[in-house]
Amino acid sequence: MPKPDSTAQQHAGPDHILFLLRRLRLDWLLHHFPPRLVRSTYVFVNGFVTIGLLALLALLSRNPFVFPSLGPTAYLLFFAPLAKTCSPRNTIFGHAIGIVCGYAAFAVTGAGALPFGVHSGIFWPRIMAAALSLSATGALMVLLGVSHPPAGATTLIISLGIISKPRELVIIEVAVLLLVAQALVINRLAGLPYPLWNSAASIKPANDDD
Repeated sequence: MPKPDSTAQQHAGPDHILFLLRRLRLDWLLHHFPPRLVRSTYVFVNGFVTIGLLALLALLSRNPFVFPSLGPTAYLLFFAPLAKTCSPRNTIFGHAIGIVCGYAAFAVTGAGALPFGVHSGIFWPRIMAAALSLSATGALMVLLGVSHPPAGATTLIISLGIISKPRELVIIEVAVLLLVAQALVINRLAGLPYPLWNSAASIKPANDDD
């Protein structure tokens, strides 16, 4: 049975936050504040900075560089960066699959016949688009081995028509790329072996035989 890499195991989960504090000689904070408070502050600061920068870019460019599913992606990238679902490969491909499936379902079902929020009752094409996009996204992520749960929200945002213009879909993926780049820099500065592309196979659970 392969043993997980010792460095990855040492910094897995929220423990990497404590490692960063020691590296920056800020571990004295742990003597004055509860560790959970310090960890939550770390996640707050990084989430604020990364999403704040993307929000500023969205404001200046008038493009949707911030969308709901980017929030859970940011949380995962800074709270559990060594999880396989948080690798750049899974994050980038997961959202890309969500985008493609969401737009395909939106187009095939005719969900765009009415603008989002206009229809006051049950609009069956939109219901079918939501079901089709989410099921297809989940199936393809499993099939290709690129699971990233927030991508399920991305595909619903698109299939429901909240964001549906092709140009905006490209911007969504660009925003994901920018977020991953920020996570790479911050996590590497924290001393984490955050992968450039894919997580090491040795970190996979031993009982995963499929």
